[in-house]
Amino acid sequence: MNASPDAASLQPFRLDIPQSDLDDLYDRLDRTRWPDALPDVGWAYGVPLDYLRELVRYWRHDYDWRAAEARLNEWPQFTTTIDGANVHFAHVRSPEPDATPLVVTHGWPGSLVEFLDVVGPLTDPAAHGGDPADAFHVVVPGIPGFGLSGPTRDRGWEAGRVADAWAELMRRLGYRRFGAQGGDWGAAISRELGRAHPDRVIGVHLNLLPGAQQLTEPTGDELATLSPEERERTLTSWRRWDAWQREGAGYAILHSTRPGTLAYALTDSPVGQLAWIVEKFREWTDSEELPEEAVDRDRLLTDVMLYWLTGTAGSSAQIYYERAHPSGRAAAPAEPSTVPTALAVFPAEIQVPLRHRAERTENIVRWTEFDRGGHFAAMEEPDLLVDDVRAFFRQLREKG
Repeated sequence: MNASPDAASLQPFRLDIPQSDLDDLYDRLDRTRWPDALPDVGWAYGVPLDYLRELVRYWRHDYDWRAAEARLNEWPQFTTTIDGANVHFAHVRSPEPDATPLVVTHGWPGSLVEFLDVVGPLTDPAAHGGDPADAFHVVVPGIPGFGLSGPTRDRGWEAGRVADAWAELMRRLGYRRFGAQGGDWGAAISRELGRAHPDRVIGVHLNLLPGAQQLTEPTGDELATLSPEERERTLTSWRRWDAWQREGAGYAILHSTRPGTLAYALTDSPVGQLAWIVEKFREWTDSEELPEEAVDRDRLLTDVMLYWLTGTAGSSAQIYYERAHPSGRAAAPAEPSTVPTALAVFPAEIQVPLRHRAERTENIVRWTEFDRGGHFAAMEEPDLLVDDVRAFFRQLREKG
């Protein structure tokens, strides 16, 4: 990867969506062509019509994009070109000069919006009741193809390539050693970052670990080797994974096979884009009925807006295609990671990880299980996530 001169390669960025784009959105929302729906089926067939109508009404008349835009612009933001891709990122430095550099990575259907409630406490713990020694300089990049980092112009942007781009990004920012944190695709990328660049990554903190769940129905012989507690957790892990494969994997199959075809619908219909994303916030959060029970409605809509305004429904799905059609290094078996790794386990996560499986591929030094929270940990339970990230890197510092 050829690096540009550091200072010249980083361009200041400020989010300023043209009013004409917002007017176009409002016009499309006003002219929505609604489908029929079966009565009294709840969420079984997908997003309920009555729920989505009300959410669209709120989006059209009550949601304030300019307020959200101003909130995002409180962060210093930049763009740079790495390996031929535009990368947008926020770089929020701590007032503490000895803060630990940390790159945090979102997933799908997420964005840098996921981290709005955690960056402040991470960068300035003293202002949030914490220890200044736990401070971080936080870098929040958008995955190539997603939102303000999209679209991509070439193939092959899988997790390993993104990880290499993050290593280059952190070099350009002057960070020789740094930590990584992520969930969803951010977990896969952070894990690859540590595996491929162990000389530079201090530690990896994850709130999801791909492949640590029970992927096949456990045999009697397999269960016999486990303690009663491990046996029950293994069965729970398999049942949840099996249920996801049967009922929840449709989006991933489509992303992995025909992301371009899907893009026509989601890029032309804001309501389609909204439904495609809000379904996952309902299914993957620690909520009983509605996603707003776990994630603020305005924050959810801001996330959707970054997909809609940038037209990146298709390019953000391509990372699934690349995973399903690997080549080169991505097709080779992954070597175990040697970098100290922490896993924060939230109960409503779509995967139930097993420690004995995780330790086959990761250098697990911290494992924390919480009693609430789901897939979007930074949005659902920011305080729990921040505390665990701080504790993990404090543990590494104290160990020396």
